Amino acid sequence: MIDVHQHLWPAQFVDRLRARTTAPYLDGWTLHTTGEPPYEVDPAAHAVDKRIALEQDAGTTLAGVSLSSPLGIEQLGDLALLDAWHVGAAELPEPFKPWAAVNLLEPDLDGVAALLADGFLGLQLPAHILGTPAAWAGVGSLLEVAERLNKPILVHPGTAAAPAGEVPGWWAPVVDYTIQLQAAWWAWHAFGGRASFPQLRLCFVAAAGLAPVHHERLAARGGRLGTIDTNLYVDTSSYGPQGIDAVARILGIDQVVHGTDRPYARSVDLRQGDAATAVIRQANPHRLLYGPVPPPERGVQ
Repeated sequence: MIDVHQHLWPAQFVDRLRARTTAPYLDGWTLHTTGEPPYEVDPAAHAVDKRIALEQDAGTTLAGVSLSSPLGIEQLGDLALLDAWHVGAAELPEPFKPWAAVNLLEPDLDGVAALLADGFLGLQLPAHILGTPAAWAGVGSLLEVAERLNKPILVHPGTAAAPAGEVPGWWAPVVDYTIQLQAAWWAWHAFGGRASFPQLRLCFVAAAGLAPVHHERLAARGGRLGTIDTNLYVDTSSYGPQGIDAVARILGIDQVVHGTDRPYARSVDLRQGDAATAVIRQANPHRLLYGPVPPPERGVQ
């Protein structure tokens, strides 16, 4: 089983977060950010030995771990913190493999290419900076690097906007994150991303905030979803049978990949049947990460 979307903070990264005095920073295990209330991190959630045992019990053969983009690290300019993520994540044992991140203030294209060539699964981009067609055009050089190296893009919620007034703790994940993902999804289509990057594989976490389900409203307002894009995926994190069934009816089951968002969410029985579950948990994520399996050469058995 392949899980494309988890979070696991290596020790170097935790140390650098504790060394900071402005958001984002850790005070002990209390996480402080700019747009969300303080969050009490469970130390066991980032204990590598405990997470390995958890994945062994689940039968996970590969777990993609990504930088926590809601912290806003890609736009801090704190290269030491970003380096701590890459160095520590690259040292995580199996089944963990990391997604690369990038300093969006001054993207180092050669540095990103080196990470992708050195075993990182692909490049993660925060959804909050992708909410318009022009925003996608603005990261075109990063998309070109990923496409050239046959690596996918993971679109993950980014920094939440600080709310005006008090809101419950679930507000940002339920409201802000889904709005970001929906905007990034529709902006990709409005940008005409597939015409510019015909071979680039993308995955929007959390079912793209259920953006595909709004295709009827798109049609009602003069838009058109078009044909199924076999290089465009959504993961299952934070959704269950109702949400994933609705998305799969629009995109097709082959565009849905298993992602848990562990430790912030967990694996859910999607009640899609054994065959569909196997496709979601193995075949689809493999195509996302590595591309379609080429047919065997003629005459080769």
